[in-house]
Amino acid sequence: MPMSPVHARLYSHPEDLPVLIEFLKTTRPAAWINEYPRVADLREAMGRSSIREKTSLWFTKQGKLEAFACVLDPYNNLVFELSPDMGLEIEHEIIHWALTCTIHSAENDFDTLDTSCRDDDLGRIALLERQGFMLMKENTLLLARSLDGTISKPQLPDGFTIRSIAGEDEVDQIVALHRAAFGTSNMTRVERLAIMRAPDYEPALDLVALTPDGRMAGYCTCSISAVENKLSSSMIGHTDPVAVHPEFRGCGLARALLLSGAQLLKERGMELAMLSTSSDNKAMQKTAEAAGFRVYSKRIWFSKAIPKNNNA
Repeated sequence: MPMSPVHARLYSHPEDLPVLIEFLKTTRPAAWINEYPRVADLREAMGRSSIREKTSLWFTKQGKLEAFACVLDPYNNLVFELSPDMGLEIEHEIIHWALTCTIHSAENDFDTLDTSCRDDDLGRIALLERQGFMLMKENTLLLARSLDGTISKPQLPDGFTIRSIAGEDEVDQIVALHRAAFGTSNMTRVERLAIMRAPDYEPALDLVALTPDGRMAGYCTCSISAVENKLSSSMIGHTDPVAVHPEFRGCGLARALLLSGAQLLKERGMELAMLSTSSDNKAMQKTAEAAGFRVYSKRIWFSKAIPKNNNA
Protein backbone atom coordinates (compact mmCIF):
# COMPACT_ATOMS: atom_id res chain seq x y z
CA MET A 1 0.00 0.00 0.00
CA PRO A 2 1.54 3.39 -0.98
CA MET A 3 2.05 5.75 1.90
CA SER A 4 0.43 9.19 2.00
CA PRO A 5 2.59 12.31 2.46
CA VAL A 6 1.65 12.47 6.14
CA HIS A 7 2.78 10.69 9.27
CA ALA A 8 0.62 9.36 12.07
CA ARG A 9 1.07 9.41 15.81
CA LEU A 10 -1.12 8.64 18.80
CA TYR A 11 -3.13 11.35 20.52
CA SER A 12 -1.33 13.25 23.30
CA HIS A 13 -3.55 14.59 26.08
CA PRO A 14 -4.39 17.38 26.72
CA GLU A 15 -2.24 19.25 24.18
CA ASP A 16 -3.96 17.75 21.14
CA LEU A 17 -7.55 18.43 22.20
CA PRO A 18 -7.61 22.10 21.08
CA VAL A 19 -6.01 20.99 17.81
CA LEU A 20 -8.84 18.52 17.18
CA ILE A 21 -11.48 21.12 18.00
CA GLU A 22 -9.89 23.68 15.69
CA PHE A 23 -9.65 21.03 12.99
CA LEU A 24 -13.45 20.61 12.92
CA LYS A 25 -13.74 24.14 11.51
CA THR A 26 -11.74 23.16 8.43
CA THR A 27 -13.56 19.91 7.68
CA ARG A 28 -17.22 20.86 8.16
CA PRO A 29 -19.69 23.53 7.12
CA ALA A 30 -20.58 25.75 10.07
CA ALA A 31 -24.14 24.38 10.04
CA TRP A 32 -22.78 20.88 10.75
CA ILE A 33 -20.77 21.78 13.86
CA ASN A 34 -23.55 20.43 16.09
CA GLU A 35 -23.45 17.08 14.30
CA TYR A 36 -21.79 14.05 15.88
CA PRO A 37 -19.03 14.02 16.90
CA ARG A 38 -19.55 17.43 18.46
CA VAL A 39 -16.89 19.36 20.33
CA ALA A 40 -18.56 18.16 23.52
CA ASP A 41 -18.31 14.55 22.32
CA LEU A 42 -14.58 14.92 21.66
CA ARG A 43 -13.97 16.48 25.06
CA GLU A 44 -15.91 13.73 26.80
CA ALA A 45 -14.23 10.96 24.81
CA MET A 46 -10.71 12.29 25.38
CA GLY A 47 -11.43 12.33 29.10
CA ARG A 48 -11.16 8.52 29.02
CA SER A 49 -7.77 6.87 28.71
CA SER A 50 -9.24 3.82 26.92
CA ILE A 51 -10.30 6.07 24.02
CA ARG A 52 -7.16 8.21 24.01
CA GLU A 53 -5.16 5.02 23.50
CA LYS A 54 -7.16 4.37 20.31
CA THR A 55 -6.96 7.85 18.82
CA SER A 56 -4.50 8.67 16.04
CA LEU A 57 -3.61 11.94 14.29
CA TRP A 58 -2.08 12.40 10.84
CA PHE A 59 0.21 15.41 10.24
CA THR A 60 2.13 16.80 7.29
CA LYS A 61 5.88 17.29 7.59
CA GLN A 62 5.10 20.95 8.32
CA GLY A 63 3.02 19.95 11.35
CA LYS A 64 -0.43 20.60 9.88
CA LEU A 65 -3.15 18.24 11.04
CA GLU A 66 -4.81 16.53 8.06
CA ALA A 67 -6.86 13.78 9.71
CA PHE A 68 -7.73 12.15 13.01
CA ALA A 69 -9.56 8.97 13.98
CA CYS A 70 -10.59 7.18 17.13
CA VAL A 71 -12.26 3.86 17.87
CA LEU A 72 -14.79 4.04 20.68
CA ASP A 73 -14.78 0.74 22.53
CA PRO A 74 -16.51 -1.51 23.43
CA TYR A 75 -18.64 -0.78 20.36
CA ASN A 76 -15.98 -0.63 17.62
CA ASN A 77 -17.47 2.68 16.50
CA LEU A 78 -15.09 4.63 14.28
CA VAL A 79 -15.09 8.43 14.39
CA PHE A 80 -12.85 10.25 11.93
CA GLU A 81 -12.37 13.56 10.14
CA LEU A 82 -10.01 14.37 7.28
CA SER A 83 -9.16 17.38 5.18
CA PRO A 84 -11.22 17.58 1.97
CA ASP A 85 -8.15 17.45 -0.27
CA MET A 86 -6.76 14.19 1.16
CA GLY A 87 -6.66 11.31 -1.32
CA LEU A 88 -7.24 7.57 -1.31
CA GLU A 89 -4.00 6.82 0.53
CA ILE A 90 -5.10 8.57 3.73
CA GLU A 91 -8.51 6.88 3.52
CA HIS A 92 -6.79 3.50 3.36
CA GLU A 93 -4.49 4.36 6.24
CA ILE A 94 -7.34 5.47 8.50
CA ILE A 95 -9.41 2.33 7.90
CA HIS A 96 -6.34 0.09 8.09
CA TRP A 97 -5.38 1.68 11.42
CA ALA A 98 -8.95 1.36 12.75
CA LEU A 99 -9.05 -2.34 11.92
CA THR A 100 -6.00 -2.91 14.09
CA CYS A 101 -7.87 -1.33 17.03
CA THR A 102 -11.05 -3.38 16.80
CA ILE A 103 -12.23 -5.58 19.61
CA HIS A 104 -13.34 -9.10 18.81
CA SER A 105 -16.06 -11.05 20.52
CA ALA A 106 -15.24 -14.55 21.68
CA GLU A 107 -18.77 -15.73 20.79
CA ASN A 108 -19.00 -14.54 17.16
CA ASP A 109 -17.14 -15.44 13.99
CA PHE A 110 -17.28 -11.81 12.87
CA ASP A 111 -17.32 -8.42 14.47
CA THR A 112 -17.95 -5.15 12.66
CA LEU A 113 -16.30 -1.77 12.51
CA ASP A 114 -19.14 0.77 12.48
CA THR A 115 -19.27 4.44 11.56
CA SER A 116 -21.88 7.05 10.61
CA CYS A 117 -22.38 10.22 8.61
CA ARG A 118 -25.15 12.59 7.60
CA ASP A 119 -27.47 11.11 5.00
CA ASP A 120 -26.69 14.05 2.68
CA ASP A 121 -22.89 13.85 3.05
CA LEU A 122 -22.33 12.34 -0.38
CA GLY A 123 -18.55 12.58 -0.17
CA ARG A 124 -18.35 10.58 3.07
CA ILE A 125 -20.86 8.02 1.78
CA ALA A 126 -18.72 7.47 -1.33
CA LEU A 127 -15.60 7.13 0.83
CA LEU A 128 -17.20 4.46 3.02
CA GLU A 129 -18.47 2.53 0.03
CA ARG A 130 -14.96 2.60 -1.49
CA GLN A 131 -13.62 1.16 1.74
CA GLY A 132 -16.06 -1.76 1.78
CA PHE A 133 -18.59 -0.51 4.32
CA MET A 134 -22.22 -1.61 3.97
CA LEU A 135 -25.27 0.52 4.78
CA MET A 136 -27.16 -0.54 7.93
CA LYS A 137 -30.92 -0.30 8.48
CA GLU A 138 -30.73 1.68 11.73
CA ASN A 139 -30.00 5.40 11.69
CA THR A 140 -29.73 8.22 14.22
CA LEU A 141 -32.17 11.11 14.24
CA LEU A 142 -31.22 14.61 15.38
CA LEU A 143 -34.34 16.42 16.57
CA ALA A 144 -34.74 20.09 17.43
CA ARG A 145 -37.31 22.50 18.83
CA SER A 146 -37.44 26.26 18.96
CA LEU A 147 -37.20 27.87 22.38
CA ASP A 148 -39.06 30.96 21.22
CA GLY A 149 -42.35 31.53 22.98
CA THR A 150 -43.84 29.75 25.97
CA ILE A 151 -42.64 26.29 26.91
CA SER A 152 -45.31 24.02 28.36
CA LYS A 153 -45.09 23.42 32.11
CA PRO A 154 -43.90 19.88 32.95
CA GLN A 155 -46.61 17.58 34.28
CA LEU A 156 -45.28 15.16 36.89
CA PRO A 157 -46.99 12.26 38.66
CA ASP A 158 -48.12 13.07 42.21
CA GLY A 159 -45.17 13.38 44.58
CA PHE A 160 -42.48 13.26 41.88
CA THR A 161 -39.98 16.11 41.58
CA ILE A 162 -37.22 17.26 39.24
CA ARG A 163 -33.97 18.78 40.49
CA SER A 164 -30.36 19.21 39.43
CA ILE A 165 -27.89 16.51 40.35
CA ALA A 166 -26.22 17.15 43.70
CA GLY A 167 -22.71 16.38 42.46
CA GLU A 168 -20.26 13.51 42.08
CA ASP A 169 -21.55 11.93 45.29
CA GLU A 170 -24.55 10.79 43.24
CA VAL A 171 -22.57 9.31 40.35
CA ASP A 172 -23.19 5.69 41.38
CA GLN A 173 -26.94 6.27 41.45
CA ILE A 174 -26.84 7.85 37.99
CA VAL A 175 -24.79 4.94 36.61
CA ALA A 176 -27.24 2.42 38.07
CA LEU A 177 -30.18 4.36 36.60
CA HIS A 178 -28.52 4.50 33.18
CA ARG A 179 -27.84 0.76 33.18
CA ALA A 180 -31.42 -0.05 34.17
CA ALA A 181 -32.91 2.38 31.65
CA PHE A 182 -30.87 1.17 28.68
CA GLY A 183 -30.48 -2.46 29.73
CA THR A 184 -26.71 -2.29 29.51
CA SER A 185 -23.63 -2.63 31.69
CA ASN A 186 -21.51 -0.40 29.44
CA MET A 187 -21.94 2.85 31.40
CA THR A 188 -19.30 2.97 34.14
CA ARG A 189 -18.39 5.30 36.93
CA VAL A 190 -15.34 6.44 34.91
CA GLU A 191 -17.51 7.27 31.88
CA ARG A 192 -20.04 9.23 33.93
CA LEU A 193 -17.31 11.16 35.73
CA ALA A 194 -15.77 12.03 32.35
CA ILE A 195 -19.09 13.64 31.41
CA MET A 196 -19.29 15.53 34.70
CA ARG A 197 -15.71 16.77 34.46
CA ALA A 198 -15.89 18.03 30.89
CA PRO A 199 -15.24 21.80 30.52
CA ASP A 200 -18.78 22.77 29.48
CA TYR A 201 -20.55 20.60 32.04
CA GLU A 202 -23.01 22.50 34.26
CA PRO A 203 -24.41 20.61 37.28
CA ALA A 204 -27.48 22.84 37.21
CA LEU A 205 -28.34 21.46 33.74
CA ASP A 206 -27.91 17.82 34.80
CA LEU A 207 -31.48 16.96 35.79
CA VAL A 208 -32.88 13.99 37.70
CA ALA A 209 -36.49 13.01 38.38
CA LEU A 210 -37.17 11.67 41.86
CA THR A 211 -39.91 9.42 43.21
CA PRO A 212 -41.87 10.53 46.28
CA ASP A 213 -39.47 8.48 48.43
CA GLY A 214 -36.37 10.05 46.83
CA ARG A 215 -35.28 7.36 44.38
CA MET A 216 -33.89 8.39 40.98
CA ALA A 217 -36.50 7.56 38.35
CA GLY A 218 -35.09 9.37 35.33
CA TYR A 219 -32.50 11.85 34.14
CA CYS A 220 -31.83 14.37 31.38
CA THR A 221 -28.29 15.70 30.95
CA CYS A 222 -28.60 19.09 29.27
CA SER A 223 -25.61 21.01 27.95
CA ILE A 224 -24.45 24.15 26.19
CA SER A 225 -21.20 24.28 24.21
CA ALA A 226 -19.88 27.81 23.93
CA VAL A 227 -17.26 26.67 21.41
CA GLU A 228 -19.82 24.98 19.14
CA ASN A 229 -22.14 27.99 19.27
CA LYS A 230 -19.31 30.33 18.40
CA LEU A 231 -18.21 28.18 15.46
CA SER A 232 -21.75 27.85 14.11
CA SER A 233 -22.89 31.39 15.04
CA SER A 234 -25.87 29.90 16.85
CA MET A 235 -27.45 29.65 20.29
CA ILE A 236 -28.09 25.93 20.65
CA GLY A 237 -28.42 23.76 23.72
CA HIS A 238 -28.84 19.99 24.04
CA THR A 239 -31.31 17.97 26.10
CA ASP A 240 -29.81 14.52 25.91
CA PRO A 241 -29.23 11.86 26.89
CA VAL A 242 -32.59 11.34 28.57
CA ALA A 243 -33.63 8.08 30.23
CA VAL A 244 -36.30 6.69 32.54
CA HIS A 245 -36.11 3.62 34.76
CA PRO A 246 -38.33 0.81 33.36
CA GLU A 247 -40.37 0.83 36.57
CA PHE A 248 -41.52 4.40 35.93
CA ARG A 249 -42.09 4.48 32.17
CA GLY A 250 -45.41 5.58 30.76
CA CYS A 251 -46.13 8.29 33.31
CA GLY A 252 -44.68 11.28 31.43
CA LEU A 253 -41.29 11.59 33.15
CA ALA A 254 -39.24 11.79 29.94
CA ARG A 255 -41.45 14.55 28.51
CA ALA A 256 -41.34 16.44 31.83
CA LEU A 257 -37.54 16.20 31.89
CA LEU A 258 -37.28 17.44 28.30
CA LEU A 259 -39.55 20.40 28.98
CA SER A 260 -37.66 21.24 32.17
CA GLY A 261 -34.38 21.11 30.29
CA ALA A 262 -35.74 23.22 27.44
CA GLN A 263 -36.87 25.86 29.92
CA LEU A 264 -33.43 26.00 31.54
CA LEU A 265 -31.77 26.39 28.14
CA LYS A 266 -34.20 29.18 27.23
CA GLU A 267 -33.39 31.00 30.48
CA ARG A 268 -29.71 30.86 29.47
CA GLY A 269 -30.44 32.56 26.18
CA MET A 270 -30.53 29.53 23.91
CA GLU A 271 -32.77 29.71 20.83
CA LEU A 272 -32.87 26.04 19.85
CA ALA A 273 -32.80 22.75 21.79
CA MET A 274 -31.53 19.54 20.19
CA LEU A 275 -31.46 15.86 21.05
CA SER A 276 -30.61 12.64 19.23
CA THR A 277 -32.14 9.19 19.32
CA SER A 278 -32.12 5.95 17.38
CA SER A 279 -34.58 5.46 14.53
CA ASP A 280 -35.57 2.25 16.33
CA ASN A 281 -36.54 4.10 19.50
CA LYS A 282 -40.12 4.93 18.57
CA ALA A 283 -41.06 5.69 22.18
CA MET A 284 -38.38 8.38 22.48
CA GLN A 285 -39.37 9.87 19.14
CA LYS A 286 -43.01 10.08 20.26
CA THR A 287 -41.99 11.65 23.58
CA ALA A 288 -39.73 14.19 21.88
CA GLU A 289 -42.47 15.14 19.43
CA ALA A 290 -44.88 15.62 22.35
CA ALA A 291 -42.31 18.03 23.82
CA GLY A 292 -42.16 20.03 20.58
CA PHE A 293 -39.16 18.43 18.86
CA ARG A 294 -39.06 17.69 15.12
CA VAL A 295 -36.51 15.88 12.93
CA TYR A 296 -33.63 18.21 12.05
CA SER A 297 -31.22 15.82 10.31
CA LYS A 298 -30.45 12.12 10.01
CA ARG A 299 -27.24 10.12 10.34
CA ILE A 300 -26.92 6.82 8.54
CA TRP A 301 -24.73 3.97 9.77
CA PHE A 302 -22.32 1.74 7.91
CA SER A 303 -20.53 -1.41 9.02
CA LYS A 304 -17.54 -3.38 7.77
CA ALA A 305 -17.24 -7.04 8.75
CA ILE A 306 -14.00 -8.03 10.43
CA PRO A 307 -13.02 -11.70 10.60
CA LYS A 308 -11.48 -13.01 13.80
CA ASN A 309 -7.71 -12.99 14.05
CA ASN A 310 -7.76 -9.91 11.83
CA ASN A 311 -4.24 -9.06 10.72
CA ALA A 312 -5.03 -5.74 9.04
